[in-house]
Amino acid sequence: MYEEVKVKMDKAIAALESDYAAIRAGRANPAILDKVMVDYYGTATPIGQVGTISVPDARQLMIQPWDASILHDIEKAIVEADIGIAPNNDGKAIRLNFPPLTEERRRELAKAISKRAEEGKVVIRGVRRDAIEGFKAQKKQGEITEDDLKTCEKDIQDITDKYIKDIDAISAKKEKEIMEV
Repeated sequence: MYEEVKVKMDKAIAALESDYAAIRAGRANPAILDKVMVDYYGTATPIGQVGTISVPDARQLMIQPWDASILHDIEKAIVEADIGIAPNNDGKAIRLNFPPLTEERRRELAKAISKRAEEGKVVIRGVRRDAIEGFKAQKKQGEITEDDLKTCEKDIQDITDKYIKDIDAISAKKEKEIMEV
């Protein structure tokens, strides 16, 4: 039962890290393009599968498609994804130039990071609640004793506390990254 709880909590942490990777910190990060889908001959295809994404310098991403005929489709997909950066098409590649963040925008991003961290904690606590309810049901059916139930509740709480600390550490690291750029 504990392994199932840990797997669910690991998924919550992974989802949070994925969300954080998509937050633009003023530096060029290819993860911002993870959710961008290009119409590639009628099929929605992740941008990373139609070309090479590189980081020529700290504030620029470059996308070089393997098929130059889809440059316009890539450009259109980036605009529609509304990632907050206008693509520059030079006929061979698409460049995304990341402007430096303003202080106001940094604060907004820090608030968004805190909000997502709290959402992650809510998910973790929901997993804890479901696990404890499962143990209480086992106790009610006579499968475990009262002492076993107390031990399980304590163990689940210890696991929950560890994952909450992990979320706090991950969000603090991301906030520091945002505020230092």
